[in-house]
Amino acid sequence: MKSLTTIAVAVVSIIAFSPATFAAEEYNPSNGLTSVGKPLGMHGVDPVAFLDIGNRIGGAATHTAIHDGAAYYFSSIETMKKFQATPTAYLPQNGGFCTFGVSVGKKFDGDPKFAAVIDGKLYLFLNEQIFRMFQKDKAGPISKAAANWKKIRTVAATDL
Repeated sequence: MKSLTTIAVAVVSIIAFSPATFAAEEYNPSNGLTSVGKPLGMHGVDPVAFLDIGNRIGGAATHTAIHDGAAYYFSSIETMKKFQATPTAYLPQNGGFCTFGVSVGKKFDGDPKFAAVIDGKLYLFLNEQIFRMFQKDKAGPISKAAANWKKIRTVAATDL
C-alpha cells in the first residue's frame, strides 16, 4: 500500500508540472478540433499502424475516420479501412487516457510516445517517468485501470 501511495504522490507531482490534456469525453482527444469538426484522438498517430507494425506513424487529415465523436488520422486508406471495419480492435484502452492515471482514478493525457502493446491491446501513458514506473509492474495498473474505467468512463476529467 505504501508503494501505491508513493506512486500516487509521484503522479500528482508530475501532473502539477505537466501540460496535460483533460477531456470530458470518454476518449482522450487533443486540444482543438480537426478539419472534420471533431477532436483528434491519439495525437494524430495511426492506431492501426501502431498495433499492426509496432510503429508510431503519423496519420494525415486526408485519411480520417470518426469513432464515437473522436477523429483518428491514418497513414493510408488501407489502415483507415481496417480501423473502420473493427475499430475496437485498434482503439487504445481506457479511452486513450493514461493507463496509470486511470488505475488511480484519474484521466490524464495518454501520449503515444509512451505506449505499450500487451496481449494485442494498446496502452498509453502520460510521460516517460510514468511509463517507466508502469514497466516495473504492468499487470497491477492494467487490472486496476480496467476496474476503474468502468466507474470513471463517463465522468469528466475535471470532476475526478
